[in-house]
Amino acid sequence: MTPFAIPYTLHVLAALIWVGGMFFAWMILRPAAMTTLEGPARLKLWVEVFRRFFVWVWVAVVILPISGVGMIHMRYAGFEAAPRYVHVMIGLYIVMTALFIRIQSLQLPQLRRAVDTADWSTGSATLGRIRRLVGINLIIGMVLVALASVRPML
Repeated sequence: MTPFAIPYTLHVLAALIWVGGMFFAWMILRPAAMTTLEGPARLKLWVEVFRRFFVWVWVAVVILPISGVGMIHMRYAGFEAAPRYVHVMIGLYIVMTALFIRIQSLQLPQLRRAVDTADWSTGSATLGRIRRLVGINLIIGMVLVALASVRPML
């Protein structure tokens, strides 16, 4: 096992947790919740889901740059020598993190307040905004995974 294997494995696992979690939420959990739960129960479910999932996203947000910078220095001896696709990946990570922080700090507190006060229309509208931002982040994350998977082979 090479020293590169540890940061690479941590990097892949962190990306898998974040992007895979968004995929599961968007493609599996959301449609199932829509067909089986009434509005108030669905909003309560999402508050709890976000509370639990966002802990893992924060772990990924921390691990990804640490492992990524480690791999850059191990493989390319620094940012200047890293290929362009690595710089694009860093930029997309920053965009994804910014969208996540927006959800965490602005949208989620609003959703919690709406659920706590039984303001279901505000909660529903807020959840819709969160869903759109998660959808954007999911697309960016899938592009990132594809770029990481394909580009080194070219």
